[in-house]
Amino acid sequence: MFTTCPKCHYARKPDDPGDNDSCPACGLIFSKWMKQNCPTVGTEEHETRDEAGQHNPVTDLLLHVDEQVKPVYFWGRVIVYLGILIWGWRFIRMDFVNNPFEIGNSWMHPVDLVFHEAGHVVFRPFGWFMMILGGTLGQLLMPVLVMLAFLWRQRNAFGASIGLWWLGQSCMDCAPYIDDALDQKLVLLGGRTGADAPGNHDWNNILGDLNMLEKHREFANFADTTGTVLIIAALLWGGILLYRQYRNLESF
Repeated sequence: MFTTCPKCHYARKPDDPGDNDSCPACGLIFSKWMKQNCPTVGTEEHETRDEAGQHNPVTDLLLHVDEQVKPVYFWGRVIVYLGILIWGWRFIRMDFVNNPFEIGNSWMHPVDLVFHEAGHVVFRPFGWFMMILGGTLGQLLMPVLVMLAFLWRQRNAFGASIGLWWLGQSCMDCAPYIDDALDQKLVLLGGRTGADAPGNHDWNNILGDLNMLEKHREFANFADTTGTVLIIAALLWGGILLYRQYRNLESF
């Protein structure tokens, strides 16, 4: 560290015993002397290390990747990702206006329907309006809960991206139902249309109570657009995570 001792001014020789952090003549430890006489040096180095090690907790949570990723898990996630990529693209292309039955006939609709009906039961204690709205809230809240569970309980950001994809798909699943609020032509769970069974169409009741039936298309477009944005965001999120996992793959 020093070629000349700052205390006794001894000039260190190449063959002097001991390490470079102490003076062979007086025994002064240079690192301690530096801390006592130049305290800002150590502080600046410490602060620099702290600044370099600072992390954003939100980013760390959303982009968390294990230091070593098992190949079998990685390639399994790739297969899942390709599946939601293909189906996400198909959902985005579905036209709820000209073909309102297309989304309702998708393989995801029965899944959404389970939580839709459960939502009516869960929100029943909060009054008639909330019970009706609770169907839509139920099918939207379930993907949110899945996403949060993956993030906070398992620190599985990729699993959370799948939850976000499901939330987007569920939003799009609501669009045909909302758009049907005025005409009530869609067949409901009981096998009849809303027109055949007055009072059974959720969104006819909701928008009717709000005096907004004429705005059914605007609400439906909002649900469809929001779903599209969420699906794209989920695919981007999942793609970034897969890239980061690929860089951390365990070697054989």
